[in-house]
Amino acid sequence: MATEHAFAPYVRALGKGKRGSRSLSQDEARDAMSMILHQQVEPEQLGAFLMLLRLKEETPAELAGFVEAVRHFHNYSAAQVSGIQVDIDWSSYAGKKRHLPWFLLSALTLAGQGVKVFMHGAKGHTQGRIYSEDVLQQIGLPVAQNWSQVETQLRNENFSFMSLQHMSPPLDHLISLRAIFGLRSPVHTLTRLLNPLAAKHTIDGVFHPAYGPLHQQTAMLLKHPRSLTIRGDGGEAEVRPDSECELQWVDEQTSSSQIWQRHLSKRDTQEQRLDPQRLRLLWRDEQQDTYGEAAVISTLACCLVLLGKAKEQQDATALATDWWQSRNRSLM
Repeated sequence: MATEHAFAPYVRALGKGKRGSRSLSQDEARDAMSMILHQQVEPEQLGAFLMLLRLKEETPAELAGFVEAVRHFHNYSAAQVSGIQVDIDWSSYAGKKRHLPWFLLSALTLAGQGVKVFMHGAKGHTQGRIYSEDVLQQIGLPVAQNWSQVETQLRNENFSFMSLQHMSPPLDHLISLRAIFGLRSPVHTLTRLLNPLAAKHTIDGVFHPAYGPLHQQTAMLLKHPRSLTIRGDGGEAEVRPDSECELQWVDEQTSSSQIWQRHLSKRDTQEQRLDPQRLRLLWRDEQQDTYGEAAVISTLACCLVLLGKAKEQQDATALATDWWQSRNRSLM
């Protein structure tokens, strides 16, 4: 009789039927993801595991265990020891399909005020979307391929973007399996919560309402000091300025929810031209864009509350407007 594979109990726990199946504990999830990262599972097991999780929907404990395994596998603490300092960890994994990623200008405005922003993301896993890495390169801003470049860019420009391809090749491969499964997997969620440089402030975005509290609870298990999850445009951490926006906050293990009021009085219904050069033109004041500027300021205002620079939306919006108006227009 064949000996049972060491990973089989984790597949069995998730797939033993309506009465017998259960979620994994945080320790079990950590061990399971560690085996995946070390390529100690069979392809059939990996596919079954990810899709059973997708069907069941991941729990905060499972996500926290997965994140812990990734951090340990890559020894992200070594990057911290090297002296890389960052104020905000900003995840960007969803991509945009209806509007441009105006939040990039919010991040660059923060950087111009001395706030160190580390952004990470993946691209190409969903057709019909544009991704931050490509947009940054098209408007003339470099992206980092290793931690040394991240450190240099943060020191010189207060902003750095690193692709998941370089930050965690195994996770990048797992995300690419969406084209095979036809479905996203929990990897799309856990990447948003990695915070590899242990930033005090983290910001991420979700599309589906249920994922906001899920990210919030996971951030608390991971002991992120201050975090913000935005139910943002297209699933990115960008406030839609033409509608109310739901925010999930964590402040030193205290969680709260908030509805951010709309910045614009009317909904934007015009078909948008997804030309990244429009970001550069708006930044330089060479072209007006009412929706884009409102998205930049609204998202920037949320960040200012996250950083403790303001407490309420009105004050944060006023400060965000001042920072936006005083930006370095020659950056791009």
